[in-house]
Amino acid sequence: MQREFVLNFIKQNDFEEHVLATIKSYNSALQSINLAKFNSNIIDPIKLLFDKAVFNKTYHEIIDLELQRQRDKTNNNSIGYFHQNIFKFIDGCEVPNHGWDIIFHGKNRYYIELKNKHNTMNSSSSAKTFIKMQNHLLANSDNSICALVEVIAKKSSDIPWEITIDGIRQNSLERLRRISIDKFYKIVTSDEFAFKKLCYQLPITIDKLLNENRDKVMQKDSVIDELYKLDSNILNALYKLAFSTYEGF
Repeated sequence: MQREFVLNFIKQNDFEEHVLATIKSYNSALQSINLAKFNSNIIDPIKLLFDKAVFNKTYHEIIDLELQRQRDKTNNNSIGYFHQNIFKFIDGCEVPNHGWDIIFHGKNRYYIELKNKHNTMNSSSSAKTFIKMQNHLLANSDNSICALVEVIAKKSSDIPWEITIDGIRQNSLERLRRISIDKFYKIVTSDEFAFKKLCYQLPITIDKLLNENRDKVMQKDSVIDELYKLDSNILNALYKLAFSTYEGF
């Protein structure tokens, strides 16, 4: 029996449409990966050699792990799409084409940069984002708030964002904040458990939609077969792939 839809801040049809769009964005990850695509950024065969030895894996297993890593990179983009674009369907929220990831028009206007994980920004991109927000607040005298919102934060929080730039600790404005996704959902929906409800609704909706869309089938990769065409020894094939223009290869 189908369970009740528990989200009251988004229409069921809108939620299902958005989840289905996210599922469909996985289509490219289901496609077969050939040798050219596998090596599009030039695989490091020496790293694969160490990985094989240290982790006691076969070359087939190590290559499968690398294929999964490449797919994960695409899938992470899909999850970023899910987290950002769901706000298109939530009252008071806007997802602009450029400038900011999300704008929330509430009692205070929130300008949001959204990150999936707390450690996905290096010091340079963190500084750039911080300065962008700081400049926005200094140029606008209203009560708007700029915030870095993190889906996977170190802990649930809504605090001033403090940062060190070129070894100097920056004094954060109260209106420049770092917010975990649960706290942001609370701000937007006035429901402190909105994100928890979303997390519990997701598997129900995903299962429902996958049952209705059973055409999602993983295609067989051709990387191993193509490597063996280069050389019967797979390590030599990997060397030829990466070092084909080097002396001796």
